[in-house]
Amino acid sequence: QVRLVESGGGLVQPGGSLRLSCAASVSDFSSRHMGWYRQAPGKQRELVARITSSGSTNYADSVKGRFTISRDNAKNTIYLQMNTLKPEDTAVYYCNIFLTGIWGQGTQVTVSS
Repeated sequence: QVRLVESGGGLVQPGGSLRLSCAASVSDFSSRHMGWYRQAPGKQRELVARITSSGSTNYADSVKGRFTISRDNAKNTIYLQMNTLKPEDTAVYYCNIFLTGIWGQGTQVTVSS
């Protein structure tokens, strides 16, 4: 069964850093385009960052220069390194396999002093 498990969320002060992980139980991970999304209370889920099978990346304007998405195909895992965190980054962060509609359970990120 295809399964995604996010981890690494928590409470951090503004300006701090956090690294999220998403472990994927898929046999063809290296050929998959992956993404990180987030959803804050009362808001729609939005794309934060995307990484293709070849390693190309793109980011939402709100996180450019602060967040970095990466992948480790040997571990079937993608990461989201989040630096210079702002209160506006507070949300549940989800991992996604593009074109499948498969999501993880999400991990809470709270940025507050």
